[in-house]
Amino acid sequence: MTDCLEGCMRNATEPPSPSRRTEAAFGQIDKSARRIDLPVPGDSGPDFRSIARSAEFLELRGTLRRFTFPMTLVFVVWYVGYVVLAAYFPDLMGIRLFGAVNIGLALGIGQFISTLVITALYLRFAAKEIDPRVAELYRNATGEERP
Repeated sequence: MTDCLEGCMRNATEPPSPSRRTEAAFGQIDKSARRIDLPVPGDSGPDFRSIARSAEFLELRGTLRRFTFPMTLVFVVWYVGYVVLAAYFPDLMGIRLFGAVNIGLALGIGQFISTLVITALYLRFAAKEIDPRVAELYRNATGEERP
């Protein structure tokens, strides 16, 4: 009995032997476990390092940064300013503008409106300035149109 327990326990702790089969069946679907969409080992594709050092890419990155960094800074200052006003100047935020609407509520709604405006500005900027240049870099690197 101890032989059976030792043999069973030894088998239970050993990992199963790896399968040499590369095909897997699921229901009536046979699917290869091998990836066929990976590049061939000798085919390196685009040289990303030279693309990253190219003047076109550096200019594109600079253009994007000249838009995104100032917009981010403006929004963060606007957001933190709202929080500081709400925390340290509640009397100012409580001043009624009309009816039940006070300065705090107006500025809070302004947060949502400014988010939508910045998003719309970025979408327009990206469609006009960034996307065409990215498509051109992609064409130059791969020789084909972007999907």
